[in-house]
Amino acid sequence: MAVEKSVFGKGLNGEEIMLYTLKNSKGMQACVTNLGAILVRLIVPDGQGNGADVVLGFDRAEDYFGNPSFFGAVIGPSANRIGGAAFSLDGADYALDVNDGPNNLHSHKEKGYHKKLWSAQVSQNSVTFSLEDADGNMGFPGRKKVQVTYSLDEDNALTLHYHGSSDKRTILNLTNHTYFNLDGHDSGSIEAHTLWLNASRYTPVVQGSIPTGEIAAVAGTPMDFTAEKTVGQDINEDFEQLKLTGGFDHNWVLDGWDGTLRLFAVVKGPKSGRVMKAYTTLPGVQFYAGNFIDPQTGKEGASYGKRSGLCLETQYFPDSVHHSQFPSCIFGGENGQDYDSVTVYRFE
Repeated sequence: MAVEKSVFGKGLNGEEIMLYTLKNSKGMQACVTNLGAILVRLIVPDGQGNGADVVLGFDRAEDYFGNPSFFGAVIGPSANRIGGAAFSLDGADYALDVNDGPNNLHSHKEKGYHKKLWSAQVSQNSVTFSLEDADGNMGFPGRKKVQVTYSLDEDNALTLHYHGSSDKRTILNLTNHTYFNLDGHDSGSIEAHTLWLNASRYTPVVQGSIPTGEIAAVAGTPMDFTAEKTVGQDINEDFEQLKLTGGFDHNWVLDGWDGTLRLFAVVKGPKSGRVMKAYTTLPGVQFYAGNFIDPQTGKEGASYGKRSGLCLETQYFPDSVHHSQFPSCIFGGENGQDYDSVTVYRFE
């Protein structure tokens, strides 16, 4: 299984942006680019063997220079939100980009890892993207080295293996912001998709989507996906948490987290019958139902809009730097641990 390489477009300084295509013998394909380590296409066969692209995105590299919804991108160094766009660590104060009300979202909308050109190294049926990030860049301490490896196997599993190190203690909380639509990226709303989450708790938020610090039970609320249900079943309920975020856009606390790779979600496409099982070593997942996808033209002229895709962004909890009761996303430094995580999306 060789990895195919092709030119995907030109960078802002005229450099070539590449596309890498991973294939298996079952008809599955994953196309990733060194721009933002973005997952551009994911071709998955249905029960009849008909392949369809099940992720939202664009046909040309240049279209990703905007990408306000972060389609397919690897987010870093800090995914999700940090309250007040600032934090203190080891006696020093750090100011971040104020880009989401008074808060910081996804590190920086223009300078974040999703807009960087990563270096690429190809192996048997994987590609490893690497990035070096200067001390103080975007406000985060430490000289950071980050890698993400995409690999595709014969079990129709796409694995994302992340690794990060830093010479100073810093926030490292990486995720992938792919939007899935298992009936095909051009199939409209995902509200009829069914979802199961291995999460009996979640982190409620205040206005601006910053966690309160509470870890609350989902039982008896619309946030309960411990029994499979459609995304649309409760999304418009008269429930304060849903009103604050325009629908599902919260961090779920995964049950039994111990750092090993565990099944945390099952998604089913109603028309295609495709099933996606998701696994991670991380403690949380931001399930985002695409409530704020602006109307735009995607791949093959498809019209994308509100709830055209859903995200399962595996992560440390949002704003955990301000909540000592949350699992810590501080890594690096002289005696500190490296960041290392695995997330797998497997299709049946």
